[in-house]
Amino acid sequence: MQTELPAWYCARTKPKHEHIAAAGVSKNLKLEVFQPQLKIEKATLRGVIRVTEPLFPCYIFVRCVIAERMDDIQYTTGVSHFVRFGQKIPVVADAIIEELQQWFSPAGLMTIEDQLAPGDEVTVADGAFAGASARVLRMMPARQRIQILLDVLGRPTPVEVERSSVVLVRNSLAQLAPALAAPR
Repeated sequence: MQTELPAWYCARTKPKHEHIAAAGVSKNLKLEVFQPQLKIEKATLRGVIRVTEPLFPCYIFVRCVIAERMDDIQYTTGVSHFVRFGQKIPVVADAIIEELQQWFSPAGLMTIEDQLAPGDEVTVADGAFAGASARVLRMMPARQRIQILLDVLGRPTPVEVERSSVVLVRNSLAQLAPALAAPR
């Protein structure tokens, strides 16, 4: 009888439970888990805050012998089920996980720094114009301020604001983490 080798599989988690599922599988089942996360800035009513979000919301990767550990993993808190195609649970190639792991810290984190440039779309995070969209006109690094073009009373108006009071608008993974989206 041939012994099956461990492989990577993708498990679906309950919404916002990726960290709970990953911790449960890793700590309780002693299995290798990969849960890539991005540390980014977000605009809130209280201003700009740094948050950690999963690269793949509602998914984690688990390395195991599926025939031996499937039930244990599926009944771990936060795990919903394995990703399937019909009755088949596909293997995620080691090369894919290894390549992803190269871009992330050992803890699975990648910090995304906002690099503003003239023309970038931003959202005002605090003050009288909180929630408003604007375009960056120019950077004033010596004063930690930027000039943005804001729509005030139906007219585009240049306004100076603190750099920390705006958040860069990103619409895709390629904009968020260009290193991950770039061809090798």
